[in-house]
Amino acid sequence: MLENLTPFLLHWGITALSLWVASFIFSGLKFDDASSLIVSALLLGLANAIIKPLLIVLTLPLTLLTFGLFVLVINALMILLVASLIKGFKVSSFWTAFFASMFISVLSIVIGSFVNGSPATTIQMPHDGLWL
Repeated sequence: MLENLTPFLLHWGITALSLWVASFIFSGLKFDDASSLIVSALLLGLANAIIKPLLIVLTLPLTLLTFGLFVLVINALMILLVASLIKGFKVSSFWTAFFASMFISVLSIVIGSFVNGSPATTIQMPHDGLWL
C-alpha cells in the first residue's frame, strides 16, 4: 500500500509547490494561509483526475476544432472551480486562471522531472543497417 501512497504524496507536493510559486508570480492568485494552499492542491488534483476527463469528452468536438487548445480553457476552469470551493483561495479573473494554469502545468512537469530522476533516453543507431 505504501508504494501507491508515495507517488500520490509526491504529486500532491509538486502541485502545492507549483501553486505556491504561481501565487508569487500572478498577482491575481492569492492564498490566505498554508492550509488553503494544501487543500487547494489536493482538490485541484482530484478535479484534474475526475472532472477534467469528463469535460474533455463532453467538449471533444470543440477541442478537435481548436486543435486541442480548448484544453487550456478547461485547465483554467479547473482552477476557477477549486477557487470557488476553497474559502482561502482567490483567483481574480479567468485570464489569471488561464495563464496561471499554463505556468503551473509547465512548472509541475519541470519539478517532476527533477524529482523523479528519470534518465535521459539515448537513441542508438542500428548496427546491422536495418532501421525497421
